[in-house]
Amino acid sequence: MIILKLGGSIITCKGEVQPTLNQENLDRISQEIRNSQVKELLIIHGAGSYGHPPAHHYQIGSPLKDEKDLEQKREGFCVTHQLVQELNLAVCRALITAGIPAAPLSPSSFIHTHNKRITDFKTDLITEYLDLGLVPVLYGDVVLDRDLKIRMAVLSGDQILQYLAGKLKAERVILGTDVDGIYNRNPKTHPNAQLIPLVTPEDELNFLEGAHTVDVTGGMGGKVKELLRLAEKEVESQIINLNTEGLLERALMGDKVPGTWIKKTK
Repeated sequence: MIILKLGGSIITCKGEVQPTLNQENLDRISQEIRNSQVKELLIIHGAGSYGHPPAHHYQIGSPLKDEKDLEQKREGFCVTHQLVQELNLAVCRALITAGIPAAPLSPSSFIHTHNKRITDFKTDLITEYLDLGLVPVLYGDVVLDRDLKIRMAVLSGDQILQYLAGKLKAERVILGTDVDGIYNRNPKTHPNAQLIPLVTPEDELNFLEGAHTVDVTGGMGGKVKELLRLAEKEVESQIINLNTEGLLERALMGDKVPGTWIKKTK
């Protein structure tokens, strides 16, 4: 089984104030997945411009101050969930149009966290979908948190990926972003940034910079931390640039493609 993460910066225009879908990218990526003819696939996508701005605005996941703050966060929870659900349906629509049996699954309906880390996740539901030959499509969402000081949290698609890949013993994980992989500094602000082909749990990662847009889940640093947790479980991941046409298709087929591998070497 392969788990594919579609970054929010790829399927949405993440720098936009209003939620904006990148339909051209989404249609091309869907066709590449179809062309690869991968047998068993699970897809997770980020929230991009649909989820990060409202979650940041309402400060979902920050400690509750008083009843008024709780009231505002309730509103924020509903607004954010509605928007990311709309994005999920748009992603599934594109996948189905390309001939992929995509089944949308809302994380908030069956996942709980405690202090922003997953505690309850009914993974048998995912297994049943896969056994039927369906492609489950999950996404970064807002969920109920059992920490009484928080009550509501933002759950990143990267944490879902890390949790599922370990539980379901995925063969490979592919994380598609809008850069070629992990660099020694942010390539969008430093023209001389150098691509790092391999990252291991033993490496020093002080060079990682946050995303250049509003990202409530930690930017590239947050993604790498989740993938390093996965590497400790002997599951290999690769980060590739989905803006490069044909690259995802080749990666799904097992070809060697440019990017960064994250795996345990010792």
